[in-house]
Amino acid sequence: RGRRADSRRKMAAEREPPPLFGSDYGDRQPPLTDFEELEEGEDLFASTVSTMESSPSSPEPASLPTEDISTPPSNGPKTADIILQDDREDLFAEATEEVSLDSPEREPMLSPGQSPAITPVTPTPLVTPRIEVKSISAPVIYDRSRDEIEEEANGDLFDIEIGVSDPEKVGDGMNAFMAYKVTTKTSLSMFHKKEFCVKRRFSDFLGLHSKLASKYMHIGYIVPPAPEKSIVGMTKVKVGKEDSSSTEFVERRRAALERYLQRTVKHPTLLQDPDLRQFLENSELPRAVSTQALSGAGILRMVNKAADAVNKMTIKMNESDAWFEEKQQQFENLDQQLRKLHISVETLVCHRKELSTNTAAFAKSAAMLGNSEDHTALSRALSQLAEVEEKIDQLHQEQAFADFFVFTELLADYIRLIASVKGVFDHRMKCWQKWQDAQVNLQKKREAEAKLQVANKPDKLQQAKEEIREWEAKVQQGEREFEMISKTIRREVGRFEKERVKDFKTVIIKYLESLVQTQQQLIKYWEAFLPEAKAIA
Repeated sequence: RGRRADSRRKMAAEREPPPLFGSDYGDRQPPLTDFEELEEGEDLFASTVSTMESSPSSPEPASLPTEDISTPPSNGPKTADIILQDDREDLFAEATEEVSLDSPEREPMLSPGQSPAITPVTPTPLVTPRIEVKSISAPVIYDRSRDEIEEEANGDLFDIEIGVSDPEKVGDGMNAFMAYKVTTKTSLSMFHKKEFCVKRRFSDFLGLHSKLASKYMHIGYIVPPAPEKSIVGMTKVKVGKEDSSSTEFVERRRAALERYLQRTVKHPTLLQDPDLRQFLENSELPRAVSTQALSGAGILRMVNKAADAVNKMTIKMNESDAWFEEKQQQFENLDQQLRKLHISVETLVCHRKELSTNTAAFAKSAAMLGNSEDHTALSRALSQLAEVEEKIDQLHQEQAFADFFVFTELLADYIRLIASVKGVFDHRMKCWQKWQDAQVNLQKKREAEAKLQVANKPDKLQQAKEEIREWEAKVQQGEREFEMISKTIRREVGRFEKERVKDFKTVIIKYLESLVQTQQQLIKYWEAFLPEAKAIA
């Protein structure tokens, strides 16, 4: 029996070797040092959790629970909240859950009062970048999507075509008016049909512009201006005087109305307006009022314009934004140069028309001279010269027509457009003035409150405080409105510049092509006439 007991003790000793790290650890597994390597596939954080479970009083892992402490420094988050917020991102959720139950150093974090021991927590930067990324990424995505919408609008990806045609006189006498056919072709879902047409008179176009301007210009949007009224030209049409000037006037107005609608539907915000859709779709439209030039409303508009001009001279805005100061000066210079160029091109059109008239007179004289000439070859050459001059007369008329409708009208449109741009700058100045007035009134209310406090009048003091709160809200509202209109104007000016460059490029190319075509045709006419001149013997 003694021998069997010895053999059993020997076998037990072989099965349970003594601990290599000393007897202080007893049955517990000693912690890993920084130089020990983990086995392949072993979970580092699982090991940490098991270590903290087995040694709740050990101070080494005390910094682990602070890995997932949220931004507020006091009243630490509950375990359930941590799991709901960071269950897909936080790698320390399990460790936090275990330590919150077992670690004694977690207890001060869960106390209702703020603990000074939590203030210097070092792992907080680990959470902060994640919060900043979330707060920054959303506006970037929003701005990018807005830029894409603007790019679609500027790239003419909005599939809509507007045409104004078939001017028709309705009525007789001074009550007569011109009706125009407005045709729309589009694939946009906001419209009920893909193609539709309505009849509109000139006052309807003016009424549409008035509605859009009253809605959008005071908040910074550049609304394309409608064509100007012409009392003289329309009077000729009403009295039924059929001549070239009245026909040219009707065609000029038709083209101007078409360009006005095309510019309006290119604007992504104006295109969404219900008044514009009603104008394009509804067969019956409410009669536009206050559009007559010589009516009481017209006189009132003139008075308001004069008052605005006086206000602009009296209000001096301290411009703190260099961009706005530069753009205002740029548009002033652009306005002056466009007006000079417009006058020059109008003079050129008059010279071409005069040249056409003189060429026709020359052709008539050459034809009469050829008829009275006895020499056969010379008579034939003079007759051929008269025919060539008549063709050249037609070319001069066509070129004058191109000068006017292609180039002159573009300049006139942009002179009015720049007036609209300057108008939104004026609205920004009014918004700034409103903000400044609110600040002045707030300062007066505060001074009045101070006087009441000194005079010890508590019955009026409460009312003074309410007035101060009211004016503080007005000051904040004025500041927000000023910032919003400034942001909108920046975006609108950028869109306007892109459209301006695109329009001028298209028109200049078209104008040069018409000049080249005219000169080539002239060369053909003279080359065809040259053998007749050489045949004179």
